[in-house]
Amino acid sequence: MSKLFDALWTGDDDGVVRALREGAGPEERDADGETPLYRAAVGNQPVAVRLLLAAGADPGRPSGADEGDLPLCGAACGGHTEVVRALLAAGADPDQEEAYAYTALAWAVRLGHTGAARALLDAGADPTRPGPDGLDPLTAAARRGSASLVRALLDHGAGRDPAAVTAALAEARRWIGTDMAAVLRRGLVESRGAGETYEAVVRRVPEDGGITVVVELLREDGAPSHGDERQTSHAAIATLLEGALGEPAPAGELAERALRCGAPGHDDWTTAVAALAARPAEAAFVTATAWCAGPEPLRRALGAQVLAALPGYAASAVPVLRRLAAEVASGEREPEREPALSVVTALGACGDGGAVPVLLALAGHPDAEVRRQVGAALAGLVPAGDTAAVAALVGLSRDPDPRVRDWATLALGELPDDTPVVREALAARLADPDPETAAEAARGLAIRQDPRAVDALARILADGDPEGPARETALAALEHVPDPRIRTRLEWTAPRCR
Repeated sequence: MSKLFDALWTGDDDGVVRALREGAGPEERDADGETPLYRAAVGNQPVAVRLLLAAGADPGRPSGADEGDLPLCGAACGGHTEVVRALLAAGADPDQEEAYAYTALAWAVRLGHTGAARALLDAGADPTRPGPDGLDPLTAAARRGSASLVRALLDHGAGRDPAAVTAALAEARRWIGTDMAAVLRRGLVESRGAGETYEAVVRRVPEDGGITVVVELLREDGAPSHGDERQTSHAAIATLLEGALGEPAPAGELAERALRCGAPGHDDWTTAVAALAARPAEAAFVTATAWCAGPEPLRRALGAQVLAALPGYAASAVPVLRRLAAEVASGEREPEREPALSVVTALGACGDGGAVPVLLALAGHPDAEVRRQVGAALAGLVPAGDTAAVAALVGLSRDPDPRVRDWATLALGELPDDTPVVREALAARLADPDPETAAEAARGLAIRQDPRAVDALARILADGDPEGPARETALAALEHVPDPRIRTRLEWTAPRCR
């Protein structure tokens, strides 16, 4: 047994196999009453978990001296989704309680582990079962500030009870705009009582579609004492729950939620855009158009994204977006990044060929993400014979940023033109240090049936990452290889062992 636990502590899966073969029991315990399965679950060791289960370990057997700990709960606490799935597949009860009436879902929700929560819900965990603190999962997720958890719970039926949704909505609204770092710091200090001096360290971690605020208290010698964390997508949660109740917030309030977060990629923003685009289209169009003409850069960015998301309004949105793009390109009003990025993305989504000139004017934008989106927007949009667009894409294909080169090379490959300029620009990227850019170059040459594509595709398929997107691009390019013998050879090219 000591060999088995030593192997688990060091993460040695081969050692687990050896110990089991030598007679270690998968259900025996160490001196503290801990079972091997619990140790492997808490340590996020999915291979060891499956080995122990295959050897006969009971996925629902409690661990610890007081038998108060469950492997499923231990895995959920750490957000170890693969381990959670392995235990559930072996028959673990998703609603089994451990000490203090905690279930695995209660742990996953309170600690912000959406992947583990979804696995549990998919396996039948009750999305409405209150935790030991009396909070139902939806309200607990709202307090946690995780929009992805709220979506998971709503997807699995947590919104069937309007009273529960209303309670969760009130909880989410309570936290909108709160200084989360100050709240967590105050709670930590109060929990420790008076008499000690602490220094608070605050970190803001981008994850799960938003920002997680982490606060740690340090002792006088700098050693960590204790800490707490909370996610901050409460505005997105409020928007989701209002939608579940059929009681959408006014457009102005949704805009303020998006603008308060200040980050178009975050849940508070994207959820507001989706909610605005789901409103009556004419009213949403008028509102978004007015925002595009306003003085605030972020509000113009919001207006552009709403216009692009409105179903059936592309033709009406394009003139507004073109005007905004022209203003952005002129540089008179837009030193900021977000309006440029949003309008380029919006024009690409609308698929308007007439927008090519204003997109080209932004090809030299100082922000790499804007340049990347220009390449993405131009893919499939440039008409034949547009030498200015070809020149711009050739320039972007040489950009210092690999993602800009990738998308510009893709757009070059999609051009209807088959000229020496296009072919040589693609050939120049075959040896690109970014494998995805090189794969797009090979695909573009394959579309033109240029023989230089063959060796490049063979190299990507044989030597590239067998799980990477470059291989997928190379495989997709094979349909353009005209010689059936060469195509068959490439199709059978297996990744080399490394």
